[in-house]
Amino acid sequence: MSLRVAVQMDPLEAINIVGDSTFAIMLKAQQIGHALYHYAPEGLSYSDGRLRTTARPVTVQPVAGGHYRFGEPEIVDLGRDVDVVLMRQDPPFDLGYISATHLLERIQGDTLVVNDPASVRNAPEKLWVLDFAQFMPPTLITRSLSLTRKFLAEHGEIVVKPLHGFAGGSIFRIGREAQNLASLIELFNSAYREPHVVQAFLPEIAEGDKRIVLIDGQVAGAINRLPGEGEIRSNLAVGGKAAKTQLTAREEEICAAIGPEARKRGLLFVGLDVIGAKWLTEINVTSPTGIVAIDALNGSDTPGLFWAAVERRLAERGRD
Repeated sequence: MSLRVAVQMDPLEAINIVGDSTFAIMLKAQQIGHALYHYAPEGLSYSDGRLRTTARPVTVQPVAGGHYRFGEPEIVDLGRDVDVVLMRQDPPFDLGYISATHLLERIQGDTLVVNDPASVRNAPEKLWVLDFAQFMPPTLITRSLSLTRKFLAEHGEIVVKPLHGFAGGSIFRIGREAQNLASLIELFNSAYREPHVVQAFLPEIAEGDKRIVLIDGQVAGAINRLPGEGEIRSNLAVGGKAAKTQLTAREEEICAAIGPEARKRGLLFVGLDVIGAKWLTEINVTSPTGIVAIDALNGSDTPGLFWAAVERRLAERGRD
């Protein structure tokens, strides 16, 4: 089936096509005959019961510096003029992001929005994971310095990170001596109104942080992301290196627990982060990445799996 697909994402000129998951999905969409439109979330407008945006038809190709070509801008009714909206802009998960989910939720009866906007809004990546606490390392969500000190005393070393942080940004390791802990919590409390994530430091991070991708609740593939020298962060965006990997029995158990719930929530593309082959730290639902590296290492076709899942969802909607 040929689909009309509107992609809500960051500016195309700024992406790195070598590893960008959204670009890989767009390339596959074009290859199988889907028509693509590009727009920014800031362009959403709602009036008279209709959600519209100024979008541009786009063609893409895997050529650095010449990877896209736009057509003339059009006013697109996202509830009538397209079949699928891909919500793929990167965080921050701020009020702008949240507002876009509320607007897109209004067209879900007419157009398939992936991932489901209400579920994205209601499943922040470091909070939804608390539903699966049996797989998590010891974790504290707080703004309290005293509680953080107590947690540090209990676990020896900790990691402090923003609740809505992304791409490995602003992650700090604090040792037993607690140097700068008070200053760090003071800084975080000044910078963020929400609480912060405090977790026991996992020495296993030296062996990598596994990214597991679920497509419509099923495992599509995984990579092990190895930290760069002198780093505790393994995100590819901050210099981590991808390595081939297999799932352990514990990781398969984690996927079996999360997969059905992700599918029920309309979260077709989900990225799980697991450290030490057993510790679940995040469930990424806003704009998960990693499929380019997964496919390069495994010879797989994750974008193909994604579009097959989208077509199944559309067929299910047609039968309802």
